Amino acid sequence: MYAILRRLLFLMPAETAHHVTFHALRIFMKIPFIKSLCIQNFMVENSFDFIGLKFRNRVGLAAGLDKNAAYLNELNALGFGFIEIGTVTPKPQPGNDLPRLFRLKADESLINRMGFNNEGVDAAVARLKNRPKGLIVGGNIGKNKITPNESAVDDYAICFDKLYEYVDYFVVNVSSPNTPNLRELQDKKPLLEILNRLVLLRNEWIKKGKIRKPILLKIAPDLSNSQLDDVIEIVQESGIEGLVATNTTLSRENLNTPASFVEAIGAGGLSGKVLQARANEVVKYIQEKSKGEMPIIGVGGIHDVDSGIERIKSGAGLVQLYTGFIYSGPNLVKHLAREIKSKNI
Repeated sequence: MYAILRRLLFLMPAETAHHVTFHALRIFMKIPFIKSLCIQNFMVENSFDFIGLKFRNRVGLAAGLDKNAAYLNELNALGFGFIEIGTVTPKPQPGNDLPRLFRLKADESLINRMGFNNEGVDAAVARLKNRPKGLIVGGNIGKNKITPNESAVDDYAICFDKLYEYVDYFVVNVSSPNTPNLRELQDKKPLLEILNRLVLLRNEWIKKGKIRKPILLKIAPDLSNSQLDDVIEIVQESGIEGLVATNTTLSRENLNTPASFVEAIGAGGLSGKVLQARANEVVKYIQEKSKGEMPIIGVGGIHDVDSGIERIKSGAGLVQLYTGFIYSGPNLVKHLAREIKSKNI
């Protein structure tokens, strides 16, 4: 069924198809009994404790698909164990110029240069006040494009404070390739400044009687082993809970899509099946170096059940879908969650 729908959607420009899909999903879910039938069909209950939270299953939706927390009720019905919103910035911003999302069908991959397009943190907070009960929601936070790197820490702090009472965990995004100079914040000094500030803010919320909210760092797959070593030290030194590995890549290696087509697309982060091997390597390396003590959410290149199982066996506690969900649909969520449960891994 989804294969037929995908053929129709893939006749449209990628970002247009995204908006059409989610608008149609909202209308569909308003039909009597449809939402409850979807939950009954797609949801796999497999309670899992991770970073101090209890997830109903280990398959989540990565940041990027529901940037503004606009479709939590609809996505909740498709069986996700958790949903990560964002990337959210303090002020609304339109993102980069269109077109900015491209399909590489031969590789079951995407190239995007969205540029943190979102309605701003206040809009997300307004919607999160009516979030579905029982759904774990993460807040992926970033800086506005116009904010210089020297002031980036303030943008992250604003998002963190405004979202604190409305999300269950945070993801610090300094690894998107689509905001100019953002990846420079992955260097040890600026990154520690951001993380230490967020930990201090968290301590202030705890003093007010609020519960501790886990903080994770999202990293790029393009980091060298020595940079990954630094990341492990930064996580341990700052006292945050763990990592999300990985974001999109700047690499264009091992593609089946003709080079001329890829070059014509231009800049952007590559996601999808082609990222599977490198994202898995990163998770394995971090777990080996940290002696299995680093909590990791695995994302990047998970396009079928086997790749999802592989990521968990490599050391990820949870996994997230993005491009794989676009190419395979909600059945991938159900089948992967069911297989994880049956294997008891």
